[in-house]
Amino acid sequence: MDLAHHLDMKVIAEGVETKEQADFLKNYGCDYLQGFYFSKAVSEEEFEKLLDSQSGIVI
Repeated sequence: MDLAHHLDMKVIAEGVETKEQADFLKNYGCDYLQGFYFSKAVSEEEFEKLLDSQSGIVI
């Protein structure tokens, strides 16, 4: 993460499944997290509905 940030890059962690993993990654400066901890895989239609319902919210 340090190397990516020194190169002005963002870091995305994939496969986050627990709160402990999310907390660890956030504490070490990970910019974005994704995985089953946040949501199961969804169809494009379900994703659009989710975005509409969450507009303005940043996690």
